[in-house]
Amino acid sequence: MIEVVSATRCIECDICVKICPAGVFDTTPERIPVIARQDDCQTCFLCEIYCPADALYVHPHAEGPLGISEENVSEAGLFGSYARQLGWARGKVGGSENAQNFRLSE
Repeated sequence: MIEVVSATRCIECDICVKICPAGVFDTTPERIPVIARQDDCQTCFLCEIYCPADALYVHPHAEGPLGISEENVSEAGLFGSYARQLGWARGKVGGSENAQNFRLSE
């Protein structure tokens, strides 16, 4: 379940708003998305994976809001942790190391 949108990390791109299949986020006049319908989160991790600033944290096992703070998530190094588990790295050409070794047959 989505737990945190970091106000300090967010670059206001709204990718999370656009990619969320459940419409969990709303935009605000300040442009930092807010979690408006947390209970609708499907824990698909799309928002966390595609966030270019690692400004989101989705808890993999929460069945309800946990009230985790941005500071707790930051101190634990959890921002972007799911993408790292998948082998995605920000700014790395070609995606994961495994993807760099993959070639389509010609």
